[in-house]
Amino acid sequence: MSGHNKWANIKQRKSAQDAKRSNMFSKISREIILAARKGGGNPETNATLRAIIEKARSYNMPKDNIERSIKRGTGEIEGAAFEELTYEGYGPGGVAMIVDVTTDNRNRTISEIRKIFSRLGGNLGEAGCVGWMFEKKGYISVDANKYTEDQIMEIALELGADDVKKEGDAIEIYTSVENFLNVLDGLKAKGIEIQSSELARFAQNTVKIEKDKALSLLKLIDELEEHDDVQAVATNADIDDSVYDEFANS
Repeated sequence: MSGHNKWANIKQRKSAQDAKRSNMFSKISREIILAARKGGGNPETNATLRAIIEKARSYNMPKDNIERSIKRGTGEIEGAAFEELTYEGYGPGGVAMIVDVTTDNRNRTISEIRKIFSRLGGNLGEAGCVGWMFEKKGYISVDANKYTEDQIMEIALELGADDVKKEGDAIEIYTSVENFLNVLDGLKAKGIEIQSSELARFAQNTVKIEKDKALSLLKLIDELEEHDDVQAVATNADIDDSVYDEFANS
């Protein structure tokens, strides 16, 4: 699970640019549409929708955008018919990769994703080839410069979190999908400021890869996440912080 916050920080820096922010809003909008379509437009009774709205707010997505997306999901506003798909494969160094997408044209999307993998040293595999290596979890991070690990651990574990650890400048909290909102709400009720929160896939075990392969992998992940249809990319790679820093500054 290491590296999640490091990569999130790189993405946040990129999202500060207008074009990147617009791309992120579009991706989150699709997530909201699908969540509202599946479970209704009330975030109080649709936990998945509420979790995505929290994510939208962490990226400063305007309230009007969020509300329009919900209405598209419930059918109050007409919109494109999106579907969720998951692709599995391998990246540089043979690391396992999962790519979650939302698309209105699956044939176009799979063709484009396959080309990105092939061009940047990876390859797509069959459904189920690596999915068993990953688990969906709730992820919450807070600023380690404002709170101590012991302080957050005591509160989070009492609220039902599975694990708490300090990684660089962040204290990372991991929860089950079911307990995610309870832990998030509980932390906020205690006055804890949240840096980021989301439901994401995490590898149950990681594999250390050498610097050159790691940089190639980060380039592949970055290009995949630039694709309009890609919602998230997860790998089982264990990458040194220095490699993340080098990639971020390249």
